[in-house]
Amino acid sequence: MAKALKKVKVSMMNAIHDLPLLVARDGGFFRDEGLDVDILKTPGSGQRNSDHQALRENIFERTMEALYDRGQCDQFRMCEWGVMKRAVEAEKTGHRPAKIVALGSAMSTFAIVTDPKAKIYEPEQLKDKPIAVSPYNGSHFTTLKLLEGFLKREQIKWTFAGTMKERLDALAKGEVAAASVMEPWISIAEKRGMRVLMESHSTRSEAAGDELDGPTLAAMFRAEARAAKAIDKDPRKHARYLIEEAGGLLDAKDLKLSRILNAPPEPYTRERFDHTYQWTLGWGLVESGATFENTVDNRAWQ
Repeated sequence: MAKALKKVKVSMMNAIHDLPLLVARDGGFFRDEGLDVDILKTPGSGQRNSDHQALRENIFERTMEALYDRGQCDQFRMCEWGVMKRAVEAEKTGHRPAKIVALGSAMSTFAIVTDPKAKIYEPEQLKDKPIAVSPYNGSHFTTLKLLEGFLKREQIKWTFAGTMKERLDALAKGEVAAASVMEPWISIAEKRGMRVLMESHSTRSEAAGDELDGPTLAAMFRAEARAAKAIDKDPRKHARYLIEEAGGLLDAKDLKLSRILNAPPEPYTRERFDHTYQWTLGWGLVESGATFENTVDNRAWQ
């Protein structure tokens, strides 16, 4: 008799963050590793018709976080700094603990975009001007990372302006000086004639509770690594997930494929932890007192 597949429930929000997960499921890569992975799609700021459940200031109250907190999923991924905050603060706030279990596969593209009418040509011109982000999400952290090389920290002014669609709308109305968006919304902004001021890739981190064992995580990561290779080989084939999220605002020909970047998951190193934690702590975005030992668990590689 064929061995029964091990069931794993994971959550996701936006396709650019979770593309290897989707490709691994739909390509049968998880099944090849003996896994039956159920992906629970939750509201994300990149989905055209999404509500604000993904944008709550308290990250533990976002839909994806709430599912994990209630035990309805076993594993999730977010921006590296958001996962750091989640792993460090969960037990202190009475929420279900989660450890960082890998540097993830998806390297999500974020960009700061402006409206040419505002005549902003360089990052220095954003001094003390409102930039649309969503707090404690990748757009927030990446904006700080991108701009701190050009402006003093106290000169970087971010403001909450809703979903990706709402941010571009606010930008077009002149309500903000710039907006931080990810794909496919960078391509949508370019299609609308907006200017990409600067952009960068931002790696996801993978998180899980102690209940998900190392061999299962290792099998998941092997499938995601295979998916990353497939995406890299033919990104256009897999771009449909991003086009679907745009909800008719973007044609496949308008998506910049070079922004779709993925790689095999890797162990989360002590050096990476120290660098990321100290940066996040320096901005006052995470609580102090965390250590590599109580935050990271590379059991997939042990």
